[in-house]
Parts: sequence; structure tokens; C-alpha cells
Amino acid sequence: MMHSVPQIERLIHNFNEGIMVMTLTRSIIGISFGALLFASAGVAAEPADVEKFVQARIEIGEMMMNYFQGGGKSGEGQRPSPEQMKDMGADIHSKLGKLLAKYDLTVEEYRKRSPEVFADDAAVKGYLNEHPDLKQRYDALPLDRMGRGGSTGRGY
Repeated sequence: MMHSVPQIERLIHNFNEGIMVMTLTRSIIGISFGALLFASAGVAAEPADVEKFVQARIEIGEMMMNYFQGGGKSGEGQRPSPEQMKDMGADIHSKLGKLLAKYDLTVEEYRKRSPEVFADDAAVKGYLNEHPDLKQRYDALPLDRMGRGGSTGRGY
């Protein structure tokens, strides 16, 4: 099948238009995703949330340190039985729920939102610098067990 020169030019023109539309579409999609990622990464935590979550984390840390002081509930240096572990887990969850209720939070909500709030390091540090008494208590918490410094635990 032979095409005339005008037909070939039309095919090339249509082909080029298709490529330009696809390129433009890809560019718009790429820019949109980039803007979305940039906007979500730059969202700062609300000051009221920072205050609430920092105070909750301090109280949770102090509660947990007191709970496990002296070797925990199973005795000095002894590993708790599976039944004791289950009871301890339920006890901790109950105490945690009561503590977080003071801040109008549930355990699930705290676990879900705390990584987002504490990701705003500047806001957390700014709040702690404004409240030296809280900063001292916050800094005294065990870093490896409180979801800071590479924690592998629950990250309270």
C-alpha cells in the first residue's frame, strides 16, 4: 500500500501530536504527584497536637518506667510466664487508655497519629524549648523504647 506525500505528512503530524499529548499528560501527572508529595511532607503538626502528644508521651514513658522498675511485675530478673505476659499486656493497655483519655485520645488514635506529630522535629523541639520542665522529663525517657532512636518496640 503506497501513501502519497500529503498522507505521510498527515500520519507524521498525527503521530507527533499523539506523542506531544502523551508527554504533556505525563508531565502534568508527574508535576501533580511531586506537588502532592511536597505538600504532604511539608505539613507541620498543629501546636495543640504537639503539646498534647508530647505531654502524653512523657506520661506514658514515666508510667512504663515505673511499671517495670525493679524487674517488672514478675519479680527481679525473672522472665514472666506467658500468662503473666498476657495479664501485663492487658494491664498496660488499660492504664494507657486511662492516661490517654486525659488528652481526648484513644490508644489506637495515639499509635496512628504519633508518628506524624513527632515527625515534625522542629515543632517538638520548639515546644520543649518553651517548657524546660517538660524538656527535662522528655529527655530522661529511654530513647530506644519510646519510638525514638530506631525503636523496634511499640513506639509509645
